Amino acid sequence: MAWFQVSFFSECLSRSVPLSVLVPSDLIGPPDMIVRPEKYRTLYLLHGYFGNYTDWLLGARVDELSQQFNLVIVMMSGNNGYYVDQPKSGIRGSEFIGRELVDFTRKIFPLSDKREDTIIGGLSMGGYGTLYNAFKYSEVFGHAIALSAPIGLERVTDASKEPPELGLHPGFFEALHGDLTNIYKTDRNLELLAKTLMDSGRVLPDLYMACGYNDMLAPESRGFRRHLESIGFPHIYEEGPGTHDWQFWNAYLYRGLCHAVPDEPVILPNPFWVEYEPAGEGEM
Repeated sequence: MAWFQVSFFSECLSRSVPLSVLVPSDLIGPPDMIVRPEKYRTLYLLHGYFGNYTDWLLGARVDELSQQFNLVIVMMSGNNGYYVDQPKSGIRGSEFIGRELVDFTRKIFPLSDKREDTIIGGLSMGGYGTLYNAFKYSEVFGHAIALSAPIGLERVTDASKEPPELGLHPGFFEALHGDLTNIYKTDRNLELLAKTLMDSGRVLPDLYMACGYNDMLAPESRGFRRHLESIGFPHIYEEGPGTHDWQFWNAYLYRGLCHAVPDEPVILPNPFWVEYEPAGEGEM
């Protein structure tokens, strides 16, 4: 496993952006089991609110996933910007994800430029960013894995009705989205964005979503699933035991990759494993 720490200046974000990139270039095992492609599949992972690119390194088993699925994993810091273009500040968070980041990493690393080899995934805020950018840049991302995504816009429109929580006050959302008066009629409404994509005739991403039974965001995920079903948008939706935590995200990121990557996961043999007979009495 090769691990790269990279920093580059983003025109879209007007700042230097740190990246962490895992490349399974030095896998060891039987020659008939190890496939080293000229161009790798890629998974772009988006972190959640209050997080940064190190969240995946500390909370998820990304090194194992990179090796098991033989894919490059790119993790970047998106601040608390929900991975959207921000009209007031001029920050182009969506364009960064869908164009600039993909273009840069493809120039630096041996990555496939095929959409079927390009996966976007994320949790919580990153789950929203995954859906938003998979729909907006469906010609780039062939697969999307959205975990525990905050899909409903009620937290945006109702932000002024209660004391701000976690910094989610009206000013924050206005900076992200601009005028909130008609936000349901904009592309920030994922139901509208999905319908618009369907009606456009453009290619659709292979979509996988998951949320924990006990996650407070589960009702939003279920509602979005029903909307996708009503418009005929192909997708896979799963729920399982868990809440808004890494135990759930680890399990369902793996399940999402099993859907996105058509090949069987590579299970490398443990070189220290040997068959042995249990020790008899008195032999220990």
